[in-house]
Amino acid sequence: MPVVPFDTLPDASRVWVFGSDRPLSEAGTTALLKGVEEYLASWKAHGAPLTVASQLRDNRFLVIAVDQTQAGATGCSIDGLFRVLQGLEPKIGASLVGGGRVFYRDAQAVVQSTTQAEVPTLVASGGITKDTVVFDTSLTDLGAFRSGFEKRAKESWIRPMMGDIANRPDERMSG
Repeated sequence: MPVVPFDTLPDASRVWVFGSDRPLSEAGTTALLKGVEEYLASWKAHGAPLTVASQLRDNRFLVIAVDQTQAGATGCSIDGLFRVLQGLEPKIGASLVGGGRVFYRDAQAVVQSTTQAEVPTLVASGGITKDTVVFDTSLTDLGAFRSGFEKRAKESWIRPMMGDIANRPDERMSG
């Protein structure tokens, strides 16, 4: 099966979310989308073509989904995807593969990237508040991605890093 429009895949589809450590340039975006499109058009698992879709969100998140009702991605095919993305990183000037990053929208709604270790400092300074939108790049199915990719910090996976500040009433979370 070919690459299909993202919104046509069922909620049960397997999803991978790759967050870029920095915004992509126009040239980087073009190189990424071209490389991903070429790979996905021929992506197979044990010789069976996969029904796949991809999208780039906020110039930071590459989202790839596979309709597993047709044929599911296997360990080897997933490894191949990761190798392709790692190979594209020098061309796009950003890192996509690797964890440990926290993505959030700043006060101007611009996507920012930080490390988990920096979150408490950002919370203390007011850079991340309980209402800051945080992205969950660990989601693995499309339904969860559609309903929960963006959540307020106090409802997100970073809540434990925020201490008791996430429980405070509507006050600013600084110091």
